[in-house]
Amino acid sequence: MGRYFIGVDLGQSQDFTTIAVVERVDLRGEWDPAMFARRDLVVLRLRLLERIRLGTPYPQIVERVVEVACSPELAGQSHLAVDATGVGRPVLDMLRRSRPPSILMPVIVTGGERETHENGCHRVPKRDLIIGLQVVLQREALQIAAGLAHAPALVAEMAEMQVKITPAGHEQYGAWRQGTHDDLVFAVALACWSAHKIHPHPPAGEERWLRYPYRAEPARLL
Repeated sequence: MGRYFIGVDLGQSQDFTTIAVVERVDLRGEWDPAMFARRDLVVLRLRLLERIRLGTPYPQIVERVVEVACSPELAGQSHLAVDATGVGRPVLDMLRRSRPPSILMPVIVTGGERETHENGCHRVPKRDLIIGLQVVLQREALQIAAGLAHAPALVAEMAEMQVKITPAGHEQYGAWRQGTHDDLVFAVALACWSAHKIHPHPPAGEERWLRYPYRAEPARLL
């Protein structure tokens, strides 16, 4: 199935395009002789968080996404969740033609209440993406690699997210201030969503008992 998950939030002229990569990692725990098993923990590690320069043509953006997917650590063992909302659809067509070595998971972000799948695309409510990321953070199940340049900005974006109630009674998730970027949040949210979609059990951050020999590979940064 792969253990790497790439999230791509596609920006427009005044918005950044952001690429996030998370790795699903099994942390080996201590042996419990009473249970005759190891208590292990499943976490997600944020390995890459990259904002592409404003004004970058979409063909170059596609080239960079494919380059990330082709890196030695990810090639052939990653899922690629791409925002296919609005401008994302033609970019998605370019990605398909480029044939990255990843399982492509197009995502159309909606304001609805239920996730659906039709015509090869996942239709995911915006609230599910944001709440899913918040849950992972609250469980301390998302580990951020040291040295990520945009990690402080990601934390700031999370702090600025809020829920607005429309006159019709619908929830809207967005930044507190007008003009505030939320690309980092959504790229990471897409990556975490795809990880949970492929590996729904056990949820990230929860313990599980492993009753068979297990050896964890050393973690590597991209």
